[in-house]
Amino acid sequence: MACKKNKAETLSLAAPGISLKSLHYEQILDTKPNVSWFEVHPENLKSGMTLSYVERIRQDYPLSFHSVGLSLGSAVFNEAYLDFLKEMIVRLSPVLFSGHVAWNYAEGAYIDDLLPLPYNDESLCVLVDNIQKTQDVLQRHILIENPSSYVGFENNSYTECDFVINAAKKSGCGILLDLNNIYVSHKNGGENPKEYIKKMIKSGLVREIHLGGHDIFKLPSEEVVFLDTHSTRVASSVWDLFDYCLSLSRVSIPVLIEWDQNLPSLDVLLAEAEIGKHIWHVMQHLKQLQHRFKKILGGQKDEACSAQVVNVDRLFCTRKTKQSDCYQAFT
Repeated sequence: MACKKNKAETLSLAAPGISLKSLHYEQILDTKPNVSWFEVHPENLKSGMTLSYVERIRQDYPLSFHSVGLSLGSAVFNEAYLDFLKEMIVRLSPVLFSGHVAWNYAEGAYIDDLLPLPYNDESLCVLVDNIQKTQDVLQRHILIENPSSYVGFENNSYTECDFVINAAKKSGCGILLDLNNIYVSHKNGGENPKEYIKKMIKSGLVREIHLGGHDIFKLPSEEVVFLDTHSTRVASSVWDLFDYCLSLSRVSIPVLIEWDQNLPSLDVLLAEAEIGKHIWHVMQHLKQLQHRFKKILGGQKDEACSAQVVNVDRLFCTRKTKQSDCYQAFT
């Protein structure tokens, strides 16, 4: 018989988790806030004091690991770093582990940023090989996160979306879908965000969703650049993409609110998680109504009813749909 998992071994699918930051350690331990789970950057665990705090928090909350030092896109992979990650995984048992489709390690040194990859077969082979090495050492499937993009390469032979999906399929890993990154990349000249999300969800590989804030900067040339900074609240446009993502997904996916710079009070982070929780519950309710209405209409075979079934799908694609609109579709 399988053992029953305790609270700290499973992630809630109905409420987002939040970033775990040292600024909030004491308050979390003292007040035990109502939050589903925490995400940890394992690189921060090299401090003995940090590790001690996180171990105590882990007793009451599930954790995920989100590595910024794995550098999966590096041509020369830092395999020694995997030993540290494996040790932390054994010690803290994170439910999920993720890294980035990017690189920041070369010639034995780390660069203080996540740098882009060209989307071609050569980069794809390097990325897949490094993902498989990581999964072999850690003895678990990992997730790869779509990047935020600011430049493109002339020799790209894949779109970013197709590149990430291909890497996941070839390596056997899952995908961490960062909706803020998709929005930022789109505003900087990237792919259509809804088409990107639709293709990702259709792949069946998405295992986690990230939401975060971004900043907008004006260059001396007057050009505007969107930066994925994780330094502010989730923008309404990104919440709208979250709506859209939930409307497409047939399964519940863990969601995380990221905040890494200009850290607010814990209450602000918890409030952001509550917004995500509210959206999730509203969308689940709308999906239930959608299913009921389509079931009723499905028993009727004329063309008018078939057209109404299509209208139902369009109607229930956003939490902004009013209940009166739902019923008006059938009058």
